[in-house]
Amino acid sequence: MAYFLFFIVIICVAVGVYFLRKYAEGGQFTKDIRIDGKVVIVTGCNSDGIGKETALELAKRGARVYMACRNFIKCEVARREIIELSRNKNVFNLGLDLTSIESIKTFVKEFESKEQSLDILINNAGVYGLSKRLTVDGHEITFASNYLGHFLLTNLLLEKLRASAPSRIVNVSSFVHKYGIINKNDLQGEKVFTEAAAYCNSKLANILFTREMAKRLAGTGVTCNSLHPGVIRTEIGRNSPLFFNFMFIFGFLIYKTVKSGAQTTLACAIDPEFIDVTGKYFCDCSIAEESKIAQDDEISEWLWRTSEKLTGMAD
Repeated sequence: MAYFLFFIVIICVAVGVYFLRKYAEGGQFTKDIRIDGKVVIVTGCNSDGIGKETALELAKRGARVYMACRNFIKCEVARREIIELSRNKNVFNLGLDLTSIESIKTFVKEFESKEQSLDILINNAGVYGLSKRLTVDGHEITFASNYLGHFLLTNLLLEKLRASAPSRIVNVSSFVHKYGIINKNDLQGEKVFTEAAAYCNSKLANILFTREMAKRLAGTGVTCNSLHPGVIRTEIGRNSPLFFNFMFIFGFLIYKTVKSGAQTTLACAIDPEFIDVTGKYFCDCSIAEESKIAQDDEISEWLWRTSEKLTGMAD
C-alpha cells in the first residue's frame, strides 16, 4: 500500500510539474506568416538567447535578416548556423556596438548602402550586471547598451522605416521596468548606482521611448511597441552568474525556454492583427499594462529631449 501511495504522489507531482511548465511558457505565436523579402534588423542576436531565436524564426519565414552585434566573430558563427537551419542565405552579419555613437552611425551608413528599405527593426540587445563604468562617449554602460544606443539607432533609421511603411519598431523591455525610476537629477547613476537599478531603469526608459516615438510617428505608417519576453535563462546573466544560478535552482519551473521567450517579439513584429497597433506594451503575445510611471507623458518627453542631447541629435 505504501508503495502504491508513493507511486501516486510521484505521478501527481510529475503531472503538476508538466502543467506548471506549460503555463510558464506563456502565449505562443502560432500563425503561419511569411515575410519573404522583408528587411529586418535584430540587435544582440549572436548568443543563444531570444535575439538569435528571433532572427532564426524570421529567416525561416523568408526575411532578409541583418544581425547587428558587437562581437563579429560570434555573430558570424551564429549567422552560419541560422542559414543552415533556415535554408535562407539572406542572413547578414553587420557589426554594431551600441555603446559607441560612432559605431552606431557607421552601422547605419553601411546598412543604408546595402538596402533601400527597412520593414522591421527589433531592438533586442541587452546587458545585466555590469559594474559602473563609462562608454567611450561618457555614458553609463548599461544605460547606453539597453536604451540610449537603441534610441540613436532607431532615430537614424527612421527615414528607411518611413519609406517602407507599413513598418514596425519593436523594443524588448521587461516587467522589471515596474521597479525602475527616471531621476532627472541622477539619470545614469552618477550619484547612486547598483547593477539591478541600472537594469530596471534602462528597461523603463525603453517603454517611455516607445510611447514617445509612437506619438511622434502617428500617421506615418510606422508603429512602435515594447514588450516583456518572459523570465528566461539566457546569457544575459553571464555578468552575474551567482545570482542567476541561484535563481535557476529555485526558479527552473517558471523559466521560459528561449523559443517561448521569442514569441511575443515575433507577434509584435509580424502579426497582421497588430499592424496598426502602436505605443503599446505586450506580454505573452497580447497587449498588457505597463506601470504608471511608464505612462507619464511629461517624463517621456523629458527623457526624449535629454536623450537627443546625450546622443548629439539636438545639434
